[in-house]
Amino acid sequence: MLAPIGLFVYKRPEHTAQVLEGLRNNREARESDLFVFADGAKDPRASDMVSAVRALVRQLTGFRSVTVVEQSVNLGLARSIVTGVADLTKRFGRVIVLEDDVVPAPYFLQYMNAALDKYEHVRQVVSIHGYSYPVDRSLPETFFLRGADCWGWATWERGWRVFEPDGAKLLARLSESGLSHAFDLDGGYPYTKMLEDQVAGRNDSWAIRWHAAAFLEGLLTLYPGSSQVQNIGTDGSGTHGGRAANFLHASWGRPVRLEDIPIQECRRARKAFVHMLKSLRPSLAQRIWGRLRRMTDRIPTGVEG
Repeated sequence: MLAPIGLFVYKRPEHTAQVLEGLRNNREARESDLFVFADGAKDPRASDMVSAVRALVRQLTGFRSVTVVEQSVNLGLARSIVTGVADLTKRFGRVIVLEDDVVPAPYFLQYMNAALDKYEHVRQVVSIHGYSYPVDRSLPETFFLRGADCWGWATWERGWRVFEPDGAKLLARLSESGLSHAFDLDGGYPYTKMLEDQVAGRNDSWAIRWHAAAFLEGLLTLYPGSSQVQNIGTDGSGTHGGRAANFLHASWGRPVRLEDIPIQECRRARKAFVHMLKSLRPSLAQRIWGRLRRMTDRIPTGVEG
C-alpha cells in the first residue's frame, strides 16, 4: 500500500487548486489515500476564503480515498502539522506531507514512496524531501544533508518521534554543542535566529524545531538532484515578486533514480546550497526571510546542514 498523503490547507483556494492538480497528475494518486486538514478561520475576515478552500476539497476525486478534517477553530500551521503528522504516522507508519503552496511534479509520489521503502529501516535517515535548490551547478541524482525539511516531505513513525516541541531545549543543546555555525549553513541562512525567535514567541515554527531536532541527532534527509516540487507561496499574496524567484525552478520534476549512495552528508550538495544562499544580496535574502516569517511559520527551505 502506498503512503497516505497529508495535505494541510487554510485560506488559499487558488494555491490549493494548483497543488491538487499537481497531485492528480501523479499516476500513484488514484491508489493513494488523501487526508486534507483544513484549519479554521483565525478571524471573520478569513471566513470566506476558508469556506472556498473547503468547498474545493469536499468535491475531490482522483484518489483511492479522500478524508477531509475540518477544524472548527484556528489551530495555526504548527499545531495542525504536528498533530496531523503524529496521527497519520501512528495509524499508517509513514506519511507524505504537503502544504497548500507546494506543487508536486508528476513523479513526486513515485519518488517519495520508493524512497520511503528503500530507507525505511536505515536509522540514520529521518526523512525524504521533495524540494532541492535551483543551484548553478550539477547535483548528484540523490544525496543526503543533515537535518530535516519542510517543502514536500515524508517520514516514518520512527522519524517523527525525533521531533522535539520544546524549542528552548533545542536551542540550549545547539549552544552547548557549538554547532550554530554549521546549523546556519556556514552563515548561509539564519536558522539559529529563527529558533531563537520561536523560543521568544516571535514565530511558531514547527519546521525549525523539526530541523533542529534531526540536526542535533546527526540524522539525514534524502534530497533529489531534480526538485520534485515547486513552492508557489513565497509571495504572501499569490503573485511572485522580486528575488523570491530565486527559489523557483525553470526546469524541474524529471524522474528520480534511487541509486545506492553513502549514508552520509553530501559535501558537494551542501557547498552548492551554501554558495547559492550567500550569493543573494544580504538585504534581499533578509527581506525574503522576513516575508516568509510573516506569511507562515515555516522556514524557506530545508537544506539543513
